[in-house]
Amino acid sequence: MGRSGGIRRSGGIRRSSFANAARALKPLLHLAAAACLCAATLAGAQSANPAANADYQPMIGQDGKDVIWVPTTPMIIDRMMRMAQVTPRDLVVDLGSGDGRVAIAAAKDFGARARGLEYNPDMVALSRREAAKAGVAERVSFEEADIFKSDFSSATVVTMYLLPTLNLELRPTLLKMKPGTRVASHQFDMGDWEPDEQADLAGRQCFFWIVPAQVGGTWKFKTAASSTYTTREFEISLKQTFQKLSGWQTVTNGKSGLRQPLLRADQLRFALVDDKGVEHEFEGQVNGARITGQVRSAGGRPASFEATRIPD
Repeated sequence: MGRSGGIRRSGGIRRSSFANAARALKPLLHLAAAACLCAATLAGAQSANPAANADYQPMIGQDGKDVIWVPTTPMIIDRMMRMAQVTPRDLVVDLGSGDGRVAIAAAKDFGARARGLEYNPDMVALSRREAAKAGVAERVSFEEADIFKSDFSSATVVTMYLLPTLNLELRPTLLKMKPGTRVASHQFDMGDWEPDEQADLAGRQCFFWIVPAQVGGTWKFKTAASSTYTTREFEISLKQTFQKLSGWQTVTNGKSGLRQPLLRADQLRFALVDDKGVEHEFEGQVNGARITGQVRSAGGRPASFEATRIPD
């Protein structure tokens, strides 16, 4: 280009004609630039989001939010499901669901409904594709979520393959779930919350717990009249450490320990010996601050009982 502005007057386009043409082309140039920008942005987004590519596959050991990704093997998944005795009536929630294999197996092999919570959006997209391939997309859902901020209280079964520290962080939430909720963990336990069952499969560990009702405290028991029993009221104190129980009853001149107290989910059993030396076996169901059930003594007919928690 020359100093005069680039286009000679003779034999070329006049300045006024060029200016008019430029003004006419300006909107088209803006559209073209916008189209190029959109295409570049889309290409960048696709390269930054591998899950947009149907060929995306995770790599063992890749970083996650709190843990690296290591898949659970089919052998372990099957044992976790069988420990939890999963049926079509269950809702299985897998915490940190990765590529979705645990939730998909729960639906495909055990007929359950399932839900996977996974922080990585790439994994979520992959899991949805895998569920569709397995033919269980209608019974399985996957969500991009933080397991520590998500509500999974509707689960009847919770599964996980995390880390010991994360299990302990989740423990208070699990213990507040509905009594009878079943929890299965691959490889890592819950500290001093002892498992109800443990399995060793070729050196890999599975742990299983049943969420217990909260029964610690002092209760006022009342037995109904029957051919064996008269109406009677007394107090029993229960000390609870997770699913483990100890306790005592008030007797003349002091207190006496309970025999073989057992708590499984919301089912409570124990025996006691009264001031006359007669053993009574109690079996009841816990419902919040109330326990109802039956009591019987050797050779006698059962009577109903009701207990209410005495506020601290």
